[in-house]
Amino acid sequence: MTTDPRERIAARIKASRRIAVTSHLRPDGDSLCTALALARACEMLGKEAAIINRDETPVPFTSFPETHRIRIGQIDASEFDTVVLLECADVSRSGQEGLQGAYKINIDHHYSNTPYADINWIDPEAPAVGEMAFELCPFLGVTPTPEIAELLYCAIASDTGSFQFSNTTARALGASTELVRLGASPIRVSERLFNNNPPEKIRLLGRVLSTLTMNERGNLACISMFRGDVESLNMSAVDTEDMTTLARSIRGVEMVLFFKEMSPETFRVSLRSKGRANAARVAEHFGGGGHVHASGFTVYGPYERLIAEIPRAVEALLSDMSDKDGPASG
Repeated sequence: MTTDPRERIAARIKASRRIAVTSHLRPDGDSLCTALALARACEMLGKEAAIINRDETPVPFTSFPETHRIRIGQIDASEFDTVVLLECADVSRSGQEGLQGAYKINIDHHYSNTPYADINWIDPEAPAVGEMAFELCPFLGVTPTPEIAELLYCAIASDTGSFQFSNTTARALGASTELVRLGASPIRVSERLFNNNPPEKIRLLGRVLSTLTMNERGNLACISMFRGDVESLNMSAVDTEDMTTLARSIRGVEMVLFFKEMSPETFRVSLRSKGRANAARVAEHFGGGGHVHASGFTVYGPYERLIAEIPRAVEALLSDMSDKDGPASG
C-alpha cells in the first residue's frame, strides 16, 4: 500500500459515491474556498458532494454565489461514504458530532494537528489548505476548471493576507501562478475578498479599532469585539482577519491580541504576529495552538480582568522568547 497520503486520498475519493466536506468552526476563506473547489473536483469524477459546516459562512463570503450550496448543521455520517475535514486539528474543531464510525480524511497545514482520521495529510510547510487541494488534483486525475482554479487561488490569497503574511512562500506564489494560468483572475478575487464589505462591516471595524490599547514598549497591541456590537449591526458572522491585519501594521508591533466575545465571560483570543514573535508558542501556553504567526486560544472570565492579565502574561512570554531566541525583527 502506498504511503503517500495524496494517493490514498485520491483512491478513497474515487472509490466513494457520496462525499461530505466540512471545515473548522468559524470557517475562513481558505477552508471555505477549498471546500467548494474540492466538492467541484469530486463532482467532475461523477461523485455526489455536499459541503456541511457547523458554523455560518462569514462576510464577505456570504456574497459569493458559490457559498449558497454550503449547508449549515450536522453531518449524518450514514449518508456518506467519506467525510473530508479541512483544517481541523481534531474532530471537535469541526463542531461535527457522530462521526465516530465515519471514514474520515484529515487535510491540514497546521503542525498542531493530531492524526485522528483514517487518512491523514498534514503538511505544516503548505501555505494554505487550498494549495494542498491543488496538489491533490493530479492524483484525482482532475485538471482544475477556471472556476476551481479561482476558488483555490482565492483560498491562498485569503490565507496569505493577499500575499502579505509569512506564509507567502515560493510554494504559495508558484501554485498561484499556475492557478492564474488555469483561469483564475487575481483582480476578480481581490475585488471579492477585499472590496466587497457591507457598510455594517466598516462600522464594526470602527468600533473594534476604537478599543485599541498598546503596552508601554509598543510591541503588543490589543483590540476587542463584543457580541453586543456584532448583534446591533446584524452581523451574525463576519471575517475579522483584516481587523487584526490593521492593528498588526502598526510600526513596532510584534503581536496583536484580538479578544472576541463568544458568550458571557468567554473570549476567543486570536493572535497575529510578525518577525520572530511566535504566536503558536504563546497560544500553546494558554491551551491553544496554530501557526507561528497566526494562532489562538480561549479564555474565561470578566473582560476587565482578562484584558489586564492576558496582555501582561503575553508580554512576559515575548520577552522570554526574545531572551532565548534573540531580538525579534519586524
